[in-house]
Amino acid sequence: METSLRIAIAGLGAVGLKLAQALDAGIPGCTLAAVSARDTAAAAQRLAGLRRPVPVVGIDALEPLADVVMECAPAALLPQIVEPFLRAGKAAVVLSAGALLGREHLVELARAHGGRIIVPTGALLGLDAVLAAAEGEIRSVRMVTRKPVRGLVGAPYLAENNIAIEDIREPLRIFQGTARQAAAGFPANLNVAVALSLAGIGPDRTQLEIWADPALERNTHRIEVDADSASFSMTIENIPSENPKTGRITALSVIACLRKMGAPLRVGT
Repeated sequence: METSLRIAIAGLGAVGLKLAQALDAGIPGCTLAAVSARDTAAAAQRLAGLRRPVPVVGIDALEPLADVVMECAPAALLPQIVEPFLRAGKAAVVLSAGALLGREHLVELARAHGGRIIVPTGALLGLDAVLAAAEGEIRSVRMVTRKPVRGLVGAPYLAENNIAIEDIREPLRIFQGTARQAAAGFPANLNVAVALSLAGIGPDRTQLEIWADPALERNTHRIEVDADSASFSMTIENIPSENPKTGRITALSVIACLRKMGAPLRVGT
C-alpha cells in the first residue's frame, strides 16, 4: 500500500461514482484518497456506503491529497481541476477531452513541470489502431455518431441553430463538420470525437456527422480510417448510463485505465 497511487475524483456523476465504488472495492496499485463535487453534502451521502470513507473537499483542496486526479466534471471546470496537479508534476486523467481544444497551455504546463494528461478511450473503440496508423500516414478519418434524442437535447449547437429534435419521428442529421466544431457545439456529447482526433490526424481534419434518432436506445459510433498501413472501419453501440449523454462503458474504460497504470502486464498500445 505504501506504493499505491493516491487517486482523487473531481465530479461525482455517473462516471465519478462508479469509479469511487471500484476503487473502494479494490484496484491494485491505487487507493481512493479524496473526492470533490459541487454539492459536498450530497456527495458525502452518495459515498456513505464505501468501506473506507474519504474526505469530500473543494476542488482547490484536492492536489495535496492525491497523486492523480480523475476529471469527471463539467468541461468548464477542467483547468481549475487539472492545473494544480500538472504544476506539481502529477497526472490528470481527463474525460472532458473536448475541453482540451483551445487550452493548449495545459499541455505546455504538463511538459514544463513533468506532469501528464491522460485521455482514456472512453466510449470509443480502436484508438490503438489509430495511434499505430498515425505513426505512418493517415489520409482520412470519418466518424458518424447516432444517438437517442434524449442524449442530445440541450446541446448548445441545437439552440444556436434553432434545431428542435424533441418531436422528430425519423433520423435527423443535425451536424456535419470537424471534430473541433463538434466539441464546441456538443461539449457534453462528443469527447469521443476529440479523443479520436488527438489519436489520429487532429481535430481540424477529423470529419464528423451527428444524427438524432428517435428509434435508438444506444449511442452508436462508426469510425472509418484510411491510412498507408491499413484501412479499417469500426462500430460500437453503447448502452447509456443513468446520464443519457454518457455510455456505461465510459466508467469501465476509466477503471481499466487505472488498472493499467499499476499492472505487471499491459495489453494494448
